[in-house]
Amino acid sequence: MTGVRAVGAAAVFFNHLPFLLGFRFTVDVIVLFFVLSGFLIVYIYYRSAPGSSLSLFNYFVNRFARIYPVYFLIVSIAIWYNHDFRPLLLFKNYTLTHSLFHNIKDVLLQPSWSLTVEECFYLLAPLIMLLIRKFNFLVSFAFGVGMLLLALLISTGPFSFLHTPKFVFDTTFFGYFFAFYCGAWLALLILKKEKEGSVKRKGIVFTLAGSVGTLIALAAMAYIYLFPIDQHFWEWICLNNFILPLPVTVLYFGLITENSLLARVLSGKLFGLLGRTSYAFYLLHQLFIDLIALPYLLKYFGGHYNLFVVASFIAVQLLALGIFVFYEEPLNKLIRKKVGGKK
Repeated sequence: MTGVRAVGAAAVFFNHLPFLLGFRFTVDVIVLFFVLSGFLIVYIYYRSAPGSSLSLFNYFVNRFARIYPVYFLIVSIAIWYNHDFRPLLLFKNYTLTHSLFHNIKDVLLQPSWSLTVEECFYLLAPLIMLLIRKFNFLVSFAFGVGMLLLALLISTGPFSFLHTPKFVFDTTFFGYFFAFYCGAWLALLILKKEKEGSVKRKGIVFTLAGSVGTLIALAAMAYIYLFPIDQHFWEWICLNNFILPLPVTVLYFGLITENSLLARVLSGKLFGLLGRTSYAFYLLHQLFIDLIALPYLLKYFGGHYNLFVVASFIAVQLLALGIFVFYEEPLNKLIRKKVGGKK
């Protein structure tokens, strides 16, 4: 599953710095990350679901160590470059609450809007898992529906927090809750199969069905992107937030349980490495494109624009690798060791 991160991060990069193909092709793969996050958090923590104050403390230390150091570094670079030190802007960005408010100028690191979505899930995940353990998955899912309805109610108010129903569905955890719950459901299924000793299965039916379904949904979304998004906004939300997570979940189930060529490739050393560096890559790529690639590198490639795109991609990968090896992983281990996280 680590290899899935590498593919998703690469897709995001080529969406922001696309090849010249003679036609427009835009896809949005962020839901792949959200389903994966829902799966991984529940798979890792459900059997020892945070309940005591100590386990909750370790859980949040682990999440902080994994997410915040790299984000702090890269958002600080963005703040320094923009020379914007307004206290409210700094507070929103450093607390990762910036994408709960409708003010695009306050999001200095464009890809970080999805981190706000992820952090909301991390904050709520212990409660989500507790509801599953105490009751069942449907009760927990009903809680997710209730959070969405409450967010939509708040969004009708005259303030920037959650702003509008469209903003809720497009930018917040509450609009994307279904994707996280799909991942959580998959984690519970895999844990059950592990307990029964029946995880692996013959064939590639689920991998194939999930791949085809995911590609069809992405193609439909690419078609919608050919038009101004406001013309088909609710069709896009339906596809992206509530349909795409289903084949993605089927695909992930296939990758976990079936010995397909795709699973073997994504489990290889190259994709494993790229998957581990994908977080730094994801946060860094837009800054590199805007501040280095387009203003400084492009002129050296003459008419070879597609070669410029490939060179930029490789450059960001190398920078992300350096950040991972010399900053992200050492600091992650140091924080967990010193503060007390274990997983």
